[in-house]
Amino acid sequence: MVGKRDEDKADRRRAAERRGRLSEALALTYLRLKGYRLLARGYRTGRGEIDLVLWRKGLIVFVEVKRRGDLASAAEAIRPRQKARITDAARQYIQEHPGMARLDQRFDALLLAPWRLPRHVEDAWRDSDHGYM
Repeated sequence: MVGKRDEDKADRRRAAERRGRLSEALALTYLRLKGYRLLARGYRTGRGEIDLVLWRKGLIVFVEVKRRGDLASAAEAIRPRQKARITDAARQYIQEHPGMARLDQRFDALLLAPWRLPRHVEDAWRDSDHGYM
């Protein structure tokens, strides 16, 4: 039998997933207006997940979308361990799409907060295995 506590936890998880999908949709709309084209959304591997994979002018962009109560908290929520998982997932994406390996690549963050314009942080971090950071 499922208890009240388990039901509350499941409800909170579903609500968070809905907010995440809405945030990604808002981020995608914003970035499309800036000229980016969607290649993949919610790309998952055993190594990690990439919220949005976009293309623009010969550049492939891996985007992490974060929504918090304020933009500073959203930026702080992207921790080094998460960056590493996203970077690993990006390597897997490139392996699965070898034609894109020749393109320049970048890791961006799209930060969202209530009643604020989105903040697009280009080149938010770099792949340390390739000598960037």
